[in-house]
Amino acid sequence: MSHQRTYPMHLPRSLLLAVLLAASQAQADTLQNQVDSVIEPMMREHDIAGMAVAVYANGQEHYFSYGLASKAERTPVTRDTLFEVGSVSKTYTATLVALASAEGKLDLKAPASRYQPALSGTPLGEASVLELGAYSADCLPLQFPDEIKNDAQALGFLQQWKRRFAPATQRCYSNPSLGLFGNLAALAQQQPFAQLMGQSLLAQLRLQHTYLQVPAQARGLYAQGYDAKNQPVRVNPGPFADEAYGIKTSADDLLRYVRLQLDPRLLKPVQAQAIALTQAGYFQVGEMTQGLGWERYPYPVALDTLLQGNGAQMIREPQAIRRLDPPQPAAPGFWYNKTGATSGFGAYVAFVPSKGMGIVLLANRNYPNEARVSAAYRILTTLEP
Repeated sequence: MSHQRTYPMHLPRSLLLAVLLAASQAQADTLQNQVDSVIEPMMREHDIAGMAVAVYANGQEHYFSYGLASKAERTPVTRDTLFEVGSVSKTYTATLVALASAEGKLDLKAPASRYQPALSGTPLGEASVLELGAYSADCLPLQFPDEIKNDAQALGFLQQWKRRFAPATQRCYSNPSLGLFGNLAALAQQQPFAQLMGQSLLAQLRLQHTYLQVPAQARGLYAQGYDAKNQPVRVNPGPFADEAYGIKTSADDLLRYVRLQLDPRLLKPVQAQAIALTQAGYFQVGEMTQGLGWERYPYPVALDTLLQGNGAQMIREPQAIRRLDPPQPAAPGFWYNKTGATSGFGAYVAFVPSKGMGIVLLANRNYPNEARVSAAYRILTTLEP
């Protein structure tokens, strides 16, 4: 049962305002206590130096900062601290590709070889752009082999690839697959990927503190990551790194990105169309529906379902899939999410458009997906309108 607080309208305006402000502060204090009760024990359990948490609910933004961005410099985390978000970057790449599609510059149904002629006559060249973006072109590996050091060597690896499964029959989560997906959009527009990301997407979405390469003037905000041995570490460049896991951003900017997912009407029509393309459902993978970048589940959803969908088996093993034809359109009644990690950072983003709520978890340590998903679920489900 929902309860709505009412106030006598005969109160003096100044007193009514004071009552409303007091109620708002009480709600904020309650949320602070709820978030603290989830995040602080989790940080202790997983030895996380610093975290930034951002929540959007009931039309309001809330930011919570914990611990240190750098243990050596004793720099506190703030809402402006920059974190590596790992594979959450894939949702940005997907949006860039979807924007190219919405603008008529790229055809998601076209074979990869249309935009990368070097793949002509190869199994991956026959795969569609969309299949690469949904990890369903073939069972490509999670990472490139260690001996593959640059994009030219990556292309050679993809040219020599021998088919393992028929297209659109298995989902194999893969940086090479998603990396090629983003690379094709850059080739289609004859611009470097990093330039497109900065000028075509991030600028259009007004994400002013989101970067592939952190500029000099923002490096003081760049958190230090810590690996499993608590040694300082930051992401290493690699083939298709920008496309697959290169984004660095703040809780403030990432929550703006979430708000655009919740209400694309804040955007121009072509940008909103791109958002809708990423949130659509293209393949069914058990109880999860694979979009472009985003993964979604009908809401309400059980925590166990989310844990399974974000678990190691889903990431590391082939999963049988069913193509959705036509694709299921973007819809508000879903829990959308994406995890991401680098050697020294862990991130999680989730949002439910029908409830107008979303959450961002950023940490300067890679900790288990299960902990991230459980924390976000506990916080968001207590805020449901």
